[in-house]
Amino acid sequence: MAEATRLVILDRDGVINLDSDDYIRSLDEWIPYPTAIEAIARLSRAGWAVAIATNQSGIARGYYDEATLALMHAELERQVNEAGGSIAHIAYCPHGPNDGCSCRKPLPGLLAEVRDALDLPSLEGSWMVGDSLRDLQAGEPMGCHVALVRTGKGRRTEAKGVGLDKAFIFDDLSAFVDWLLNP
Repeated sequence: MAEATRLVILDRDGVINLDSDDYIRSLDEWIPYPTAIEAIARLSRAGWAVAIATNQSGIARGYYDEATLALMHAELERQVNEAGGSIAHIAYCPHGPNDGCSCRKPLPGLLAEVRDALDLPSLEGSWMVGDSLRDLQAGEPMGCHVALVRTGKGRRTEAKGVGLDKAFIFDDLSAFVDWLLNP
């Protein structure tokens, strides 16, 4: 069983892989950052559990289907496994912004799913790493420490300067992992 204090929850698009305002619609468009896969593997090898919590409204918008998303996630897991790491759980929200679900970040539903899937009593002391304010807003009420990466939409989020009082800010996922593993 994972421990919350040894858990890192990652947003996907803009943290692990290139993001697009036109959505990542196919496996060919899913392109990981060069250092992100190794960063996840380093966390795993150091005894940290890694989970993913990602909004995927492109499904609700009809840009791709859940089978295509499953292919992307299978490739992500394959690459992480090949690098010597593992992903404990992937939670995704397939809904659009007006669907009234409880899982779409900034709501905490995806993080609650991660907590339950990993059989944790809470997420107190874990980390939520994202590139947007909504990622941080999902993590904070669940007791997560929050980190913003400057990749993806991160620089725009940082430039707005709103809601970042408790956030640690890093250039990318690899820089966060360097800091976390070498305090």
